[in-house]
Amino acid sequence: MSTDDTSAVKDPSDWATGDEPATAAQMSYLTTLARDSGSDVPDQISKAQASQLIDELRSASPRVDDGGSSPA
Repeated sequence: MSTDDTSAVKDPSDWATGDEPATAAQMSYLTTLARDSGSDVPDQISKAQASQLIDELRSASPRVDDGGSSPA
């Protein structure tokens, strides 16, 4: 079994349901991330577009700690 986590990650543009409207959970998370980063979220966005935007906004949000370090 591979320990490479990226092997199971599928590009959102290749999702079978990627063209469907974003889910309520995606929109809620996007709204939070957008508020934190001073960005706007389009009203009409697909699941694939929402996923890509989430990835972009996570890097700008102070809520997300991608460094893996946590306070002691």
